[in-house]
Amino acid sequence: MIEITLADYQNPKHRQAVISMLNDYANDPMGGGEPISEDVKARLIDEMAKRDHVFSLLAFDGEQAVGIANCVEGFSTFAAQPVMNIHDIAVTESHRGQGISRRLLQEVATLAEFRGCCKLTLEVLEGNTPAKHAYKNFGFKPYELGETLGKAEFWQYSLGHGEHDGQPVGI
Repeated sequence: MIEITLADYQNPKHRQAVISMLNDYANDPMGGGEPISEDVKARLIDEMAKRDHVFSLLAFDGEQAVGIANCVEGFSTFAAQPVMNIHDIAVTESHRGQGISRRLLQEVATLAEFRGCCKLTLEVLEGNTPAKHAYKNFGFKPYELGETLGKAEFWQYSLGHGEHDGQPVGI
């Protein structure tokens, strides 16, 4: 029986489960295909615990962690309300197709509503068809302001750690 629980960052079992699940996700091709660094493993939980706007949900099958959702609250200036971003969501390969991601999404939605959030957001790789299917089935859809302007894209700029050494390129 799968149990979804809000991670307690002070609980050693939960701390290890968050690291283990995140590392499992990072090793997956859809997570980049490389493990998280030892430095990140050492710092992550304490850094997350410092922030009231961050939480993790864990799915357990008995004592084994089989799913995770790491969430970060943001803010919508257009709605003047908080927004909940699902920063990471993953289910171990052995437990995929059992509705665990849907249960995690539902619990995130419940917690976000409790916090007064106006919407949930997440990013998904263009080629991650199974995840896109699951998100669409839950009710997610790409963000767009109409056909003329098209769909929103997720972009990033690395601060001080990128190949451009923090200098603007091509501007």
